[in-house]
Amino acid sequence: MIYLDYAADTPVASEVLDAYYDAAKTYIANPNAHHVLGQAAKAHINEIAKEIANYFNVAPEEVIFTSGATESNNLAIKGVAASNRRYGKHMITSYLEHSSVTGPMSALAQEGYEVDYVDLLPNGQIDLKHLKELLRPDTILVSVCAVDSELGTIQPIQEIAGILKEYEHCKFHVDATQAVAKISVSMEGVDLMTFAPHKFYGLHGSGVLLKKQALRIAPIIHGGVSTTIFRSGTPTTALIVATGEALKLYSAKQEKHYEHVKALNQMLREGLSKNSKVRINSPETSVPFILNISVKDKKALEVQEALAEKEIYISTKSACSTLNTPSRSVMAITKERKRAMNTLRISLSHLTTKEDIETFITVFNEIMNA
Repeated sequence: MIYLDYAADTPVASEVLDAYYDAAKTYIANPNAHHVLGQAAKAHINEIAKEIANYFNVAPEEVIFTSGATESNNLAIKGVAASNRRYGKHMITSYLEHSSVTGPMSALAQEGYEVDYVDLLPNGQIDLKHLKELLRPDTILVSVCAVDSELGTIQPIQEIAGILKEYEHCKFHVDATQAVAKISVSMEGVDLMTFAPHKFYGLHGSGVLLKKQALRIAPIIHGGVSTTIFRSGTPTTALIVATGEALKLYSAKQEKHYEHVKALNQMLREGLSKNSKVRINSPETSVPFILNISVKDKKALEVQEALAEKEIYISTKSACSTLNTPSRSVMAITKERKRAMNTLRISLSHLTTKEDIETFITVFNEIMNA
C-alpha cells in the first residue's frame, strides 16, 4: 500500500496513542469537578495548555480546546461576528479556504452579513492590492489560511496583518491546519488561529483555537463554564494530552521532515512534468507536502479509482469537498473550469519513501497512457 493523502489525514503516532492511553487511565474524573480527582485532571490540562502556549508564544489563557478544526473555525468566525456586529457586518475571505471557513461565512451571509472574496495572484497568494480595496471601516473580520489544503500555497500572513493594523475593529483569523508542525507559524499580528492534531499524527476529535486574550467572542456551544467561558462541555483530558504530545513530537522534527518531503516533491514534479497529459497546479513556492495536478483525456476520479485498485491512495480535492464540482482553489488561480474539474491532490509525509514516489509515477503513467 502507498498512502499519498496525508493532507486529509495522518496515521496516529504510537507515542501519541501511548500518551492518550496513560492519560485516560490516570485521569478518570471530570476536569470540571471540584473534588481532588477532578482538579488533578484540570491541572494536567492546564499544563498542556502552557506547553502549547509556549510553542506559539501566547498566554495559556489564549488556548481553547475544541473537537476539531471545523469547530475552531466556526467558533472563531461566528464568535467574532456576533461580538463585533455593532462595528459592522463586513467580512473578507478567499476562495482557497476550507469548507469549515466558507461554510460559516455563507451561513452568516444568510443572516445579513456581507462577505467579500479577495482575488488571488497567479502564484495562489492573496492579492494584497485587492485586499486593501475591499477593506472598509465596517470590516470586522478577515479570514485567510496559512497554507491552503488543495494547492499548498503559503500566504503572506505577516504582510496581511500589517495591512489590517490600520483597521481598528477588524480581526484577523488564520486557519493554520495545514501549517502547524510542518512550517513555522506565528501569532504575531493574528487575533485567532486554528489547527487540529490529526493533520500531524495526532488523534481525531480534538482541535485548538488560539484567541488573543483581549478579544471577546460569543460562544457557539452553551452550557456553563468549562476550561474557558468561550466553549462549554466536559474537556476530554486524554485527547488534550494527546494533542500536546503530537505537537511536541512533530514540531521538534519539523525541519528534518520538511527537507525529506521537499526532496520527494521535487522528484514528483520532475517525474510528472514529463507527462504531456499532466499540468501542475501547485506553485513552486507551495509547501512541499502538497502537489496538485490536473489531468487531460481522463477523468480525475477514474484515475483515482485506478490507482486505488493498485493500492495507491490519493485524493481529487480536499476530503471535505463535494464530489463532481470544480476545485475552487484551482479555478481561482487558473480561471479554467475544465482544468479545475479534473484535479488530483498528492500529499506527502516523512513516512513517504523514494520508492513510493517511483512506484506512483510508474503506475500513474501506465494509467494515463492506457
